[in-house]
Amino acid sequence: MDSLLERRKALLFLAITAILWSTSGVFIKMIHWQPLAILAGRSLFAALIFLAYMRRIPTRFNRWQLLAAGASVLTQFLFITSTKLTTAANAIFLQYTAPIYVVLLGYWFLREKPSRTDYISMFIIFLGLFFFFGDKLSTGGLYGNLLAILSGMTSAVMMVSFRAQKDGAPEESFLIASLATAILGFPFVLKEAWSINTWLIIAFLGIFQIGLAFVFFTKAIKHIPALEANLVATLEPVFNPVWVFLLLGESMGLFALIGGLIVLGGVTLSAVGSARVAKEGIATSL
Repeated sequence: MDSLLERRKALLFLAITAILWSTSGVFIKMIHWQPLAILAGRSLFAALIFLAYMRRIPTRFNRWQLLAAGASVLTQFLFITSTKLTTAANAIFLQYTAPIYVVLLGYWFLREKPSRTDYISMFIIFLGLFFFFGDKLSTGGLYGNLLAILSGMTSAVMMVSFRAQKDGAPEESFLIASLATAILGFPFVLKEAWSINTWLIIAFLGIFQIGLAFVFFTKAIKHIPALEANLVATLEPVFNPVWVFLLLGESMGLFALIGGLIVLGGVTLSAVGSARVAKEGIATSL
């Protein structure tokens, strides 16, 4: 029963993670800094959150830890850059091709074999995302689209690398990534125009959108397979228009509403199916 309780808690943490991640699109569009400056600025605040959370700095390193850190930095940089070069819809939709790569990487390196329910859920979620973005998807912004596809690949590597540390301390990977990015990228911050509003947005992104989000994520990934975690994370684009509505007053269209409901259905199916498999596994072991 402890295992099922941990799973439920982990699913809640992943949902909170997706909600926090979803604030990136609307806020990144509000500031005019270059991608490296945004990444470094918010990494500075994220590193402070993780230092307060962990109360230590890693002194031992392994390949999964460093790979997760590197993939985390690349995913953030590629996503921020792609949102500057193409539409937010394209950037998010193409990044969420990640489950395709997670299926392969998760099986090869973690021996986590997807179930039939996982494949059905993935198809439903992709269908929902297509409806969700609808006519907002475009063929324009070629370089931004390519970077978004790459961010999907690096996101998959990040998911699998964090999951590979389920018996360790995956939070150390994100602290390494945040410290390295903040230090190496701070010269780009110095070149930008500063204002109180800009720094408030950067602080919010660092503390909440990345920092606290990854605190919840690193706690959840210990109990949830990489593919399922990625599928639950697709709730992120569903919450994006909620923030746009609250902050900019733009309402959601009919197709977006239908797509969002389909995505929610796919995520629910994935969670329920995996919970059933986990429960059967516990019953068998008893």
